[in-house]
Amino acid sequence: MKDGGVVRGEILERYAQALMSLAQQSNIVDQVGNDINTIIETLKSSEDLKDFFANPIHKAEQKKAVLSQVFGDGLHSYTRNFLMLLVDRRRIMFLSGICSEFQALLRKLNQIVLAEVTTVRELTEEQTQALKEKVLALTGAHQVELDIKLDPELIGGVVIKIGSQVIDASIRGQLRRISLRLGGAA
Repeated sequence: MKDGGVVRGEILERYAQALMSLAQQSNIVDQVGNDINTIIETLKSSEDLKDFFANPIHKAEQKKAVLSQVFGDGLHSYTRNFLMLLVDRRRIMFLSGICSEFQALLRKLNQIVLAEVTTVRELTEEQTQALKEKVLALTGAHQVELDIKLDPELIGGVVIKIGSQVIDASIRGQLRRISLRLGGAA
């Protein structure tokens, strides 16, 4: 029997790939990408909405009505139809994951790399630009998107994650490396 995470990953990938194929065939990749960004931002701002879609007690008609009410005509008809298909196939609870997977496919298509940046405080415009240039130089990608998270426990500095590569330039990381060296020398 398959691990639940593997099955979930296959579901996310399959539906995201299907939406990407449809968008490419219809030459509306940018429009669908914008729709997906709108959906992700909406879901991020409403935990209740995510819970509503995940709850099997709510009927398909109710979920479709809420989708129509929340997004209205703000989405391309293909994206709206895709959402309704997810409801019909009882996959709407995976909406957030499918959207994230679609974004990953779109980045790959456009040769954009995602760098997850963790820092102590908000970055200035100059720091953000310098970070983008550094990531571009490291990866050779055409563009870079930064996903910036704040973590006061870093003390200072920054941690950058690009795919499986992690660059830890934080004070917390430096202290950890020093303590490992001191502990190993004892």
